[in-house]
Amino acid sequence: MGNPFSIEDIKQGSTLLDIGCGAGFDLFIASKLTGPGGQVYGIDLTQEMIDRAQKNIKKLDTTNITIKHVDSEKIPFKDNMFDVVISNGVINLSPCKQDLFQEIKRVLKPGGRLQFADIVAENELPSNLTGSLEAWAQ
Repeated sequence: MGNPFSIEDIKQGSTLLDIGCGAGFDLFIASKLTGPGGQVYGIDLTQEMIDRAQKNIKKLDTTNITIKHVDSEKIPFKDNMFDVVISNGVINLSPCKQDLFQEIKRVLKPGGRLQFADIVAENELPSNLTGSLEAWAQ
């Protein structure tokens, strides 16, 4: 999709969350950027992607990655836990974006930041699309 890492540098020792971690590619990059003193967490809605990410991470020489399955916009971590939250092409898929952004704000430390790459609309969408949660999440 894009490169959420290009927005600002990830500091060594950071605690980072990847929303919609998929097969784990961005988790691996984040692991290298945060270094051995950092922690990287990934969440995904599909168990198949969690399984694939865990399989891929096992092949790598890294010990600072944790992956969790979720079934909603509710992020299963405590308040003020993360220095950085990233997402790569996933936020646009949420039918409850307001809830997701509130959750991201909740889990970010004061002064933490969200870095994401995603699809955005350049023009106003037709009313038959904006009024449909299903169409909006497609």
